[in-house]
Amino acid sequence: MPGRPSRPSSRNSPTTSRTSWHCRRRRPSRWPTPSRRSPAARRWSTCTPRQDWATPEDHPLFRGPLGMSVKTVSDRLTGHDLVIVIGAEVFRYYPYVPGDYLLAGTELLHITNDPSVAAYARMGDSILGDTRTAVELLVDLVADGAARTAPQPMPRPRLLPPAPNNPLTPPEVYAALSRVRPPDAVIVNESTSTMAQQVEWIPTVRSGSFFATASGGIGWGTPAAVGVALGDREGGVTRPVIGLIGDGSFQYSVQGIWTAAQHRLPIVYVVMRNHEYSILKSFAELEETPGVPGLDLPGLDIASLARGYGCRAAEVETAEDLEKEFTAALNAGTTTVIVVSTRPQKAML
Repeated sequence: MPGRPSRPSSRNSPTTSRTSWHCRRRRPSRWPTPSRRSPAARRWSTCTPRQDWATPEDHPLFRGPLGMSVKTVSDRLTGHDLVIVIGAEVFRYYPYVPGDYLLAGTELLHITNDPSVAAYARMGDSILGDTRTAVELLVDLVADGAARTAPQPMPRPRLLPPAPNNPLTPPEVYAALSRVRPPDAVIVNESTSTMAQQVEWIPTVRSGSFFATASGGIGWGTPAAVGVALGDREGGVTRPVIGLIGDGSFQYSVQGIWTAAQHRLPIVYVVMRNHEYSILKSFAELEETPGVPGLDLPGLDIASLARGYGCRAAEVETAEDLEKEFTAALNAGTTTVIVVSTRPQKAML
């Protein structure tokens, strides 16, 4: 790149290599730049021995996900004269909110091992090659940055109400889970309207410990948790799988829990029962079309459905009961579905 960047930023994806994970662990003095991930990353995990996620979410340089629209991406990159995108798309957008693709004065370097991803990059210069090798070379080439001011870590206010809510808010649910979740557990998340709370309360810090849908296809999470658990068993890995699922998403592929029960898989599904498709309502409001019919979900007895498919099931309304039932589920020797009443909230789009 011409010149010497003074305010670089980087973005990573699941295809960034394991080496870059360790490079980022030792990066603060060499390369004190903020790091972000895709807004709807599909995993932070190993898919081959040379592919892995890059920046642990508890790293002081991790600044959270990028936005989901042209405007929010450009807003979050404001102030940087160089953006380095490693193993990710340039960029992935969901709702249409117009804005500048890249602000004037900002250059973009894109490193990917996928020719199709390089072909549809909307801006910048793409380098096609192995991301692991590229990151290793970049770290070795970057001059010592001790004199450069490091960015502030991602804010994690972790605010809870002075008295518990009824129904619980999503932050209260994630706070409870953060207290009882085993450190080696894997999370499969399809509670799309609450994913910001997961980053805040349960940051992903281990390779292979988080999976989600990249495309937003509804109904992916429930059977995906089954697939992760079966893969773990086949590979001799013993760890619990936590499926964080919205009550709407759960209905799309609920039959997947029958397979989980038949194989007695160590899955704990936490179904957040807010009686609506919150993510779709949020999207409708963003597009200035509120009041779309068919997005309310009254009258669902999810616990009875789960029992009918052969799973253990429990319904909870307090954080204390959630912690109790979750702890019991970890030792149940089979699949458990915990239905927790929650308040709807507007998704961060």
